[in-house]
Amino acid sequence: MTDLGIVQIGAPELVVPARPLRLPREAALALDIEAELVAAAGEVQALHDFANGMGIAATQIGYGYAACVVRSREGEYLTFFNPRVVDASVDCDEQYEGCLSFFDVRGLVPRPVRITVVHTGLDGEELKTECGPGLARLVAHELDHLEGRLYLSHLRTPVMGIEEYQKIRRPWS
Repeated sequence: MTDLGIVQIGAPELVVPARPLRLPREAALALDIEAELVAAAGEVQALHDFANGMGIAATQIGYGYAACVVRSREGEYLTFFNPRVVDASVDCDEQYEGCLSFFDVRGLVPRPVRITVVHTGLDGEELKTECGPGLARLVAHELDHLEGRLYLSHLRTPVMGIEEYQKIRRPWS
């Protein structure tokens, strides 16, 4: 992933909260960041099939702004500027997650099954997106990045190497 320009664990920008974009004033910057995020996600997807979907945060490609894209299982890209979770289900599940910033390990992470995310449109308007099973996990992972957190902070068990994970790999339920 380093060859694709993905910032790797240990880099200070992965643990610093992202700055909000001032929209609509910084709409051109937001569009540039979005284009780079989608391009990076496309390059990653070309190298590795993510059956459960995948995402990438601006902080993972060297931008300190609150922006991320998530590619759903169905292949749809969703972009979030200045996102924050405003509601989360009490129901959680634990699934294995990986991260482009330390790709060779997986960890069992508990996450809410559903979340509601408020984010900003390019025109500065507040938007609300309801995320159900699977998508909620992907979005929550990326929002963690924008807050300067890695999924490692949620673990209750040690991470496992990719080789070990491949033996037990299963799609998210």
